[in-house]
Amino acid sequence: MDEWLNDWMLIAFDSTQQALRAEMLLEFAEIEIDLFPTPKEITAGCALCIQFPKEDLMRVQKIIRDEFVEIRGLYFKTEDSYDNIPM
Repeated sequence: MDEWLNDWMLIAFDSTQQALRAEMLLEFAEIEIDLFPTPKEITAGCALCIQFPKEDLMRVQKIIRDEFVEIRGLYFKTEDSYDNIPM
């Protein structure tokens, strides 16, 4: 198993509008999500990020691509930071 596949991933955004749009789309797809403050380790233009279970990564990526959701990036938590996941 890849080291970055921990239990939760997050999506960071550059705008609150895109964060709320993604929240709506992911909830509609019945993906378990949590909206919370963007960690200080991630530089983003929006103070909100979305956390979701790692097993939904492929579905989340498909929704982001198909619906043209503008994101700062997808991230996974390591011991001491957040690393970007390629889209």
